[in-house]
Amino acid sequence: METGIENLSTFFRFEDLRVYHKALEYIDWVHMVVRNFPHQEADGLAGKFTHAAESIALSIAEGSSRNKVQFVFYLKAAKSSIRECVVFTSIARNLKYIDDPGEEESREHLMEMTKMVGALIGSLQRNSGSGDKNENSGH
Repeated sequence: METGIENLSTFFRFEDLRVYHKALEYIDWVHMVVRNFPHQEADGLAGKFTHAAESIALSIAEGSSRNKVQFVFYLKAAKSSIRECVVFTSIARNLKYIDDPGEEESREHLMEMTKMVGALIGSLQRNSGSGDKNENSGH
């Protein structure tokens, strides 16, 4: 008897996106790094950095349930969160909370995700038919 569990991993479309998994990897990396921040930064830089990293994956997930035009909007929000993480990376480096290799690792993750999100946006815009535009004219 089939339990339905076999299909759970692909039920949510965003879980099939490589960029979503890259975003999860980056969240893990940020959580690991901010553990080394001074305790007083828990609600400050560490919390904001973590929130911005999580927003990348959340925007991808939320947008994937929408039509193409709205998905592009959410992907652009994910790119904004990526840029926030670039700023938080620079601040953390300037405050010596992360070292040069840590900054480089963060920036590599962020550049890769930016390229992936940009490619996904381009793909969605190229494949967007006139029907999608008409569906959204009232929104």
